[in-house]
Amino acid sequence: MDLKKVGRYVILGVLFFLPVTFLLMLYPATHNYNPLDIVKENVLELKQFSVNNGEPVVLKNQITVLGFLGANPMSHSTAASNLKELVYDKFKGFKKFQIVIVVPKGSEEIAEKLKQEISQYEDLKFWHFVYGEPEAIHKLYTSLKSNNSLDTTLATNDVFIIDKELNQRGRIDDRTDNELEKNKPIYGLNAYNCIEVATIKNKMSEDMRILFTEYRQKRKGEFNSDIRRANDLKVEKIN
Repeated sequence: MDLKKVGRYVILGVLFFLPVTFLLMLYPATHNYNPLDIVKENVLELKQFSVNNGEPVVLKNQITVLGFLGANPMSHSTAASNLKELVYDKFKGFKKFQIVIVVPKGSEEIAEKLKQEISQYEDLKFWHFVYGEPEAIHKLYTSLKSNNSLDTTLATNDVFIIDKELNQRGRIDDRTDNELEKNKPIYGLNAYNCIEVATIKNKMSEDMRILFTEYRQKRKGEFNSDIRRANDLKVEKIN
């Protein structure tokens, strides 16, 4: 047996598998220590809203993507299509996931038409339209943290992530690596614009995946709540 040749193969094997092993160990650790930030607490429940048929829709104990498409939802068909293709189709198999779209009462027929258009004959059983008075819609929206206002039809292209405890999730610090290196001022990400495909496809999909990972770890008793508290303290200092 050529010991030199064997030794060479052993060294090559170590050099190959060591970084792979490190990455496999790093992947779950990253999500364990970087839960998705709570940017606003006490989002209002949907008590003042109704549905066309079926059981009442609630936010509590659900992982919700919440949107507002206003009195003419068809005018926001691009945003709705992006949301369906890039978020709904990706996460519809996850437990407790739902998309809830808020529209004013009187828009039921238009909302159903939009749902048929984006469904492509698929049963969107985790996609719900809820209907409310303008005052209730404004009240719900102001319980969220947002940099934008609803337009005159009570619509916005932004959607929001709401967790099972009625907390709005997002990013306290959304700076890029380059911005961090240059010590640019901190800015957050509270909502996700459905017209911006890159934002939905990359940032929102990643944030949703992290949130589902957090709840999976909680079920298994693996979630590190000390890290959550450390992040909360950091946010308090920033504010």
